[in-house]
Amino acid sequence: MTYPYDNLENFTLKSLIDRSVTMYQNEPALAKVGQDAMTYDDLRQKIQETIVMLHENGIQKGDKVAILSENMPNWGVAYLSVTYFGAVAVPILPDFHKSDVHHIIHHSEAKAIFVSDKHLSTIEELDDSRLHFVIKLDDLEIVDSLTNHSYISQIKQKLTSAKELSVPLEDDMAALLYTSGTTGNSKGVMLSHKNLVTNALSTYSKIEILPSDVFLSILPLAHTLECTVGFLVPLLHGSSVVYIDKVPTPSVLLKAFEVVKPTMMVSVPLIIEKIYKNKVLPKFTGSFLMRTLYGIPFFRKKLNKIAGKKLIETFGGRLRFFGIGGAGISPYVEEFLKEAEFPYIIGYGLTETAPLLAGTVLGSEVKLKSTGTVFPYVEVKVKDPDDETGSGELLFKSPSLMLGYYKDEKQSGEVIDSDGWFHSGDLGYVDEDGYIFINGRSKNVIIGSGGENIFPEQIEATINQHEAVVDSLVMMRDDRLIAKIHLDYELIDKMFSASSSPDSEVKEKIKELLEEMRTDVNTKVASYAKMLKFVEQIEPFIKTPTKKIKRFLYVE
Repeated sequence: MTYPYDNLENFTLKSLIDRSVTMYQNEPALAKVGQDAMTYDDLRQKIQETIVMLHENGIQKGDKVAILSENMPNWGVAYLSVTYFGAVAVPILPDFHKSDVHHIIHHSEAKAIFVSDKHLSTIEELDDSRLHFVIKLDDLEIVDSLTNHSYISQIKQKLTSAKELSVPLEDDMAALLYTSGTTGNSKGVMLSHKNLVTNALSTYSKIEILPSDVFLSILPLAHTLECTVGFLVPLLHGSSVVYIDKVPTPSVLLKAFEVVKPTMMVSVPLIIEKIYKNKVLPKFTGSFLMRTLYGIPFFRKKLNKIAGKKLIETFGGRLRFFGIGGAGISPYVEEFLKEAEFPYIIGYGLTETAPLLAGTVLGSEVKLKSTGTVFPYVEVKVKDPDDETGSGELLFKSPSLMLGYYKDEKQSGEVIDSDGWFHSGDLGYVDEDGYIFINGRSKNVIIGSGGENIFPEQIEATINQHEAVVDSLVMMRDDRLIAKIHLDYELIDKMFSASSSPDSEVKEKIKELLEEMRTDVNTKVASYAKMLKFVEQIEPFIKTPTKKIKRFLYVE
């Protein structure tokens, strides 16, 4: 396996960070918006100090150490310190429910946890004797009141100062990630050092990243997409990462763009889709003349190109890479990004593959609706392809394929077959140029009355084009297709003057709007996929960290 990084000793996180702190010693590494950055040498020093603290308190190679926190520079310090000597990081998504957090700590058998002040109360309510001490991530100090002093005292008596730290091997587990899937089954994904490092290394085939690049981090670091692409990748190249210490609302993001002027970002589709629907599209549909012009391909492309330049300015004026992953992007939004010449890349992968498997190449001609071609050393094939469409389940081999599911050999064996192929659960096809096209998840497929495969994601993408739709969910009820629709109620208020109209009148208008939408959508889908009814979903859908709807909460 050859990557263009000949001074990387091996495929371990220890090797990756040792290389970077040597090559980029005085360069900025990690920072919060508006604050001075921690240099790579500062990062090295903090990692060494934290390793000593972990080791002195009994953490050894193979032990699990959890991390529960919002994004901040010390998150990276904790992650790299734990994995540096072969212990295992257990990142926990900060929006998990308390009961889920407690389950993960118990199931992973974590002996210690880094936790931010914001989430400290969750750990204070935990009853788990195996969790021996707690480190507050904000200042990297041990929380005395949450420490098992008798255990720590015994450990310190056994340890000698001469005992050397262990060194991780490539195939050792580095991280244990608990997924928050759309099917409701949370699984512990075991990722090795080699899985993570080779995945970070492989990005060279899609984009050039420089030490001068500045990443703005907006996704949770506990999700493998942000941890690999938004953290390990920039550290590999000597770039800097800046974190927002608030919820990334539109106003917070706009201010961050102005201050940071990022050159690179990783995002989920929902963010750019919202920007397009709420900021770009209204300018092109606000008058009869503009709507008419925007409906003509020649003028639409011209207008989109102008909008693309303004959009770059909104992001701070320096953006040259906007990575999109974690879920499928709406085709009409991607069409805008392409015509706007916006510097986007579509990535595809799963937590089980650390995560990247395929992606488009920045600056190259893209095929709309495709997730691009596979990364180096990744193989793909289609299982049981349909005779007409060539579509079937996508199977992969990759150096970043997980070790398996923690404490679950049965389920591990169900997704990784005896020949080493990973069964992704995604349905799609590969064209003659090697471009991958995803139709949807196999678990989500609805079987029509005539045996047809109906992909709800594709119908939802059509529904979501309407300016008044925030989200939609297509499902089968009594052998007929229906859709739950969550509307943009701020827009509805403007459309129907809701604040000054009787509730009964507004409700009737919403019913009429939903029926108009249904009729329009039915003209755009196959006859076997026509919708019986659109139902208003008043509360927002509950979603995963990558903003995919948790279907099991609604479909079942």
